[in-house]
Amino acid sequence: MSTQPQPPIDRETLADCETLVADLARAGRAAQRVLARMDDAAKAQALRSAAAALRRNAPAVLAANAQDIAAGEARGLPPAMLDRLRLDDGRLEGMAAAVEAVAALPDPVGEVISRSTVPSGLDLARVRIPIGLIGIIYESRPNVTADAAALCVRAGNAVLLRGGSEAVRSNRAINAALTEGLAAAGVPAEAVQLMPTQDREAVGAMLRAAGLIDMIVPRGGKGLVERVQNDARVPVLAHLDGICHTYVHSAAEPEMARSVALNAKMRRTGICGAMETLLLDANFPAPHAIVDALLDAGCELRGDLRAQAIDPRIAPASANDWDTEYLDAVLSVAVVDGLDAALDHIARHSSGHTDAILTADAAAAERFLAEVDSAIVMVNASTQFADGGEFGLGAEIGIATGRLHARGPVALEGLTTYKWQVRGTGQGRP
Repeated sequence: MSTQPQPPIDRETLADCETLVADLARAGRAAQRVLARMDDAAKAQALRSAAAALRRNAPAVLAANAQDIAAGEARGLPPAMLDRLRLDDGRLEGMAAAVEAVAALPDPVGEVISRSTVPSGLDLARVRIPIGLIGIIYESRPNVTADAAALCVRAGNAVLLRGGSEAVRSNRAINAALTEGLAAAGVPAEAVQLMPTQDREAVGAMLRAAGLIDMIVPRGGKGLVERVQNDARVPVLAHLDGICHTYVHSAAEPEMARSVALNAKMRRTGICGAMETLLLDANFPAPHAIVDALLDAGCELRGDLRAQAIDPRIAPASANDWDTEYLDAVLSVAVVDGLDAALDHIARHSSGHTDAILTADAAAAERFLAEVDSAIVMVNASTQFADGGEFGLGAEIGIATGRLHARGPVALEGLTTYKWQVRGTGQGRP
């Protein structure tokens, strides 16, 4: 913890931010009431209009992103953060396509979760409804602006977005395009609002806005999530570190294990589903092939003593390495004595995000699925599939690693709650 003295709070700035957030929240809540009255077809059409506007405004979005990249390089942002920040034609098209994919999903609002008649004769139904106004605080990834807007609108929610300063120009350009398209289709512009200031006090004001903001979703580094969880007076749907493990079981098929492990780490090192620890079973017959593939791909390996014995290029791991989300071409490697040891290592060091086993042993796979307590548990697949789009959810707001309300990729269902609808025929309680 820093021992540096903290600057005094500027009371005038604090009051200004409280007023700003309150004004934006009230406008968002009013817009949400309009949005909640729109039917499935109208919301879907509004998102298709937003995707079209995003494509029309692609030159402006990419120009804004180029300014953010240049500013980030000048600030010395690490390569992984620059990769998350960078947009190109392909990524922008993917963003627009994700908005369209959300439009094509079934509307969760109005779904009857359960229905029954109780002995009194009352007909009881649990019906899915929007949460209301959702605040999303995020870093680096400008695609979150589009994903969050699309998911919230589809589920009937308004959203107040606060992106990181490193992506401020990109986020403003994306938001302008989206709201242009949404407004053209009848959605109030205030249903999707981007915080107009990067003042950190505005984040604090969002976290204190109980009664105005219904839920906060933080998406970013550990420092951001910890601040939100510590300071929030609003319910929080949190995403902690992505310390993802891949365990290569003794019965893993060697070529599949090499290919999947390489993909799990090196496809994109800066995403939360990237493997950060590789566990090699002591009886796996081909550890050298996996280690060589990773090293040849430019990955730095840090291992325990038995892992170092596999290849002299593996550096020694520190105690902190097993609890580190690198988000870079760095990987911890440990050799373990069987499934029990792998499960124990994961229980001690996993962040509860995504963990995988590679094996041809069905019994070992089923035990791993049952005993690993993470939001996503995989068999014979790369942890990089930990993504709402890959799960058929269209897009995601984040991977929730807690146990309440929503877990894993948070998409439409995770952005709804429910209410009880009770229908009677004149009953009075005896």
